Amino acid sequence: MSDKEQYLDWAKEVLRIEAESLKEISATLNGDFTQAAEAILHCNGRVVVMGMGKSGHIGRKIAATLASTGTPAFFVHPAEAAHGDLGMIVDGDVVMAISNSGESDEITAIIPALKRKSITFISITAKPHSTMARHADIHITAAVAHEACPLGLAPTSSTTAVMALGDALAVVLLKAKQFTPDDFALSHPAGSLGKRLLLRVADIMHSGEDLPAVVSGTLLKDAIIRMSEKGLGMLAVVDEKGRLKGIFTDGDLRRLFQQHDHFGGFKVDDIMHVSPKTIAADKLATEALKQMQQSHINGLLVVDENGLLLGALNMHDMLKARIV
Repeated sequence: MSDKEQYLDWAKEVLRIEAESLKEISATLNGDFTQAAEAILHCNGRVVVMGMGKSGHIGRKIAATLASTGTPAFFVHPAEAAHGDLGMIVDGDVVMAISNSGESDEITAIIPALKRKSITFISITAKPHSTMARHADIHITAAVAHEACPLGLAPTSSTTAVMALGDALAVVLLKAKQFTPDDFALSHPAGSLGKRLLLRVADIMHSGEDLPAVVSGTLLKDAIIRMSEKGLGMLAVVDEKGRLKGIFTDGDLRRLFQQHDHFGGFKVDDIMHVSPKTIAADKLATEALKQMQQSHINGLLVVDENGLLLGALNMHDMLKARIV
């Protein structure tokens, strides 16, 4: 066996062990998990997550996931808590402490101070008889049979299991709160994620002078010039009141050249499609993208409930807005 093949075998073994660990944790979930979810759901304060070492790294991730899915949460380092950061924890908070052994000195040292506050203390450990478990209001056991580390020393399966447990808790709370994509976007306004969830068709469509449109009866030559000027690869055809009647596209123009040598007498009405794909201005931009992909088209016209033309957008607009 080559070294490269050996590397793959070792990697697959790690993934197999960690996958088995997740199954173990799933099989042992019980009413303690339910109590923890209920305590956090009805919490009047914030969720304060604690952990030392690798448990601390996992705790930071859990706190971040909770915060981004509608449950106010933050991480406090246990050692710093003993030197003043306990002041960040107030009555009504839920404190979630993570430790595989349940005997983390930094956490056990501040348990008396925590218990003096009107908080709910949740511990997640692999040892249900540990100090942290015994003093917790709610204890969730997160024990795995084997670490993926062959030495049995580096936290691997155990940290994976706790992180997945945190994800499970966050998703349960998300569903219980009926958290929506719009709610999620409010916590993620920056970058492409926020744009994908918040931008509406009206925010990115071309309108006014930028709108590629002509009135029904326009000569085809003039319509082609208008379409070229606007550069969207399509042209809306409207009646005198601005109601949409049809669409003419670059593809139609190419087919026209293939089928006719002369088209000087054509009007745009002779070539246009009379049932163009449309969308409302208040729809999410992601819905417009989905409609374009499903219909295999590069653009959409935007109309109101009365069929009045409001705007137009194409795939380039989606790329520019980082929706794609």
